[in-house]
Amino acid sequence: MKKSNSSMQLTRAADYGLRAMIQLVAAGEDERVSLPDLARATGAPESFLSKVLQSLARAGLIVSRRGQSGGFHVTPAGAAATVREVIEAIDGPICLNLCLLPGRSCMRKPRCAAHPVWMEAQQAMLKVLSAATIARLAAAQDANGEHSRAASGNSLMKITGD
Repeated sequence: MKKSNSSMQLTRAADYGLRAMIQLVAAGEDERVSLPDLARATGAPESFLSKVLQSLARAGLIVSRRGQSGGFHVTPAGAAATVREVIEAIDGPICLNLCLLPGRSCMRKPRCAAHPVWMEAQQAMLKVLSAATIARLAAAQDANGEHSRAASGNSLMKITGD
């Protein structure tokens, strides 16, 4: 029987952050989206998503505004962000193994047969995540009929996944 859980998984926070960024980019830089609308669209609990959005705001990818006309909107940097940038804004540097962290040395590295494999896998993964932009994902979502007009709450946002 195969196990479904792996230690090499995207965190739930990063997954929700990517979903939220796709929604915000699809909505447009001038549109504000409320936390309840984002939570509904991403399938994330509001309290957890709020913490994820704080990380994205600290990274300069989104802006948060309080009040009746408040909500979240994407910044120009967020609109141009890659999947890697979003994940790292939430979780920090992506690393398959501790021996690959910058500035960290492993005593086994010179004689470790697995180290070159970890390095190659790390480079390949970072290349893919760096090439995938949130804007392209948002456009693909819209092309698939997934509309994301949510600033006014008039329409229900929908995102695929899970």
